[in-house]
Amino acid sequence: MRLRRETIVLLLALLVIAAAIPFAIVDTYQTGRVYLFSSQFLEELPRRFSGPGRFRFLLQPALAIFLGARSGMADARAGNPPYVFGLLFAAGRRKELLRSGAAAISTLLAMGIILDAVFQLVLYRAVHPGAALVIGPVLISVPYSVSRALTTRLARSLGRE
Repeated sequence: MRLRRETIVLLLALLVIAAAIPFAIVDTYQTGRVYLFSSQFLEELPRRFSGPGRFRFLLQPALAIFLGARSGMADARAGNPPYVFGLLFAAGRRKELLRSGAAAISTLLAMGIILDAVFQLVLYRAVHPGAALVIGPVLISVPYSVSRALTTRLARSLGRE
């Protein structure tokens, strides 16, 4: 059985999160707080935008925008509604749109989670799995969704369907 690169990256992300969970439980027990919902998380958030991990705050959204634009052009050719509009208002197509979006960015999402965990380890000497599951995907899913929707609208208005 040969594993695809996407599967390996996804499994690695799951392994990183699974390995960090026991430490997060111990931290929650010792401090009496959940890191993701604490003032410490908000205080440390600006440090993520500086230091060794700052380049990913440009690279990950840029890749997500590229993938979103590519998917948006495909949506325009197929006559699909703009992505965000379809997610919100096309109940019959929502599942299909979510599936296509997840397929397009799944490896990028997994890489975002892995990178966030690595940079937490470098910056804070601890990994908080909840933060890795929030920060990485937000850096990717928001730019992807907006880019896909805007590209679909732009392609239709320019007649490049």
